[in-house]
Amino acid sequence: MSFGDPNNPYAQQPQGGQPGYGYPQQAPQGGYGYPQQPQAYPGVPGYPGSPMPMPGGVKGARVILYILGILQALAGVVVVVLGAVFASEFTGSGSSSSDAGAAVSVVFVIVGIVLVGISLWPILTAAKLGKGRGGVRVSGIIYGSLQTAFALLSVITNAIALSDPHMADAVVFSMLMAVVSLGLGLWIVIGLANSAASAYFKRPLY
Repeated sequence: MSFGDPNNPYAQQPQGGQPGYGYPQQAPQGGYGYPQQPQAYPGVPGYPGSPMPMPGGVKGARVILYILGILQALAGVVVVVLGAVFASEFTGSGSSSSDAGAAVSVVFVIVGIVLVGISLWPILTAAKLGKGRGGVRVSGIIYGSLQTAFALLSVITNAIALSDPHMADAVVFSMLMAVVSLGLGLWIVIGLANSAASAYFKRPLY
């Protein structure tokens, strides 16, 4: 009697042996040569669960927002200081001069405070671009659009002034600053409005 003969009905089956015909096969375990489940590798782009890197356009817009906000805050502080200087210059003079100086100083202080307050807009927007969502992106685009609009208006005004030969030398620097401001505003809008920025702000947050 041959052990394990498939033609012999009285043959005994091997005990605890390897699975064969008529026995369910065991699912292969993961290991070398078998496909593995995708794993998360934080910080490595392209892997599930890894944070999405900030696009270059968004990085550039963020830096520009910081720069414009800081410059605007400094301008506001300078205007407030000028208001205090005006008030001290007219102190002790005639009543009409003193009243005029006080009015001018108050206007300067108010304008300076407003500038400092508005400077918080680009600074806070830039600070939240790293973990912000679509609302932060819209805030940056609106600020960049206003920056572009005012800069374009300044460019047109200075271009008209440059046509007068008596004022050409006086407005060259203003024209240059207006062109730079226009370029920065456009950079913010383009950097935050493109498709790469859209995908970045729709990314899942881990």
